[in-house]
Amino acid sequence: MSSRRSRSRQSGITDDQISDLVSKLQQLVPEIRNSSRSGKVSASKVLHETCNYIRNLHQEVDDLSERLSELLESADGAQAAIIRSLLM
Repeated sequence: MSSRRSRSRQSGITDDQISDLVSKLQQLVPEIRNSSRSGKVSASKVLHETCNYIRNLHQEVDDLSERLSELLESADGAQAAIIRSLLM
């Protein structure tokens, strides 16, 4: 038995479950979803692209947070209060 299979059995996750989870990831990540229409994508590519996608989402959140902070700083008191109330 391969070490990968023995590890998956020890953790209680079957190879079929791993395959199903990778397929679900494949459907969630736009880059993979668009490229997978032409054929099968390896699990390692799915995981790699998922990590890249998550990094990009984090960067987008950071950029938007920075833009919001700048907007709040430049807004007058009433505008800032409205924006803050919309965020709550």
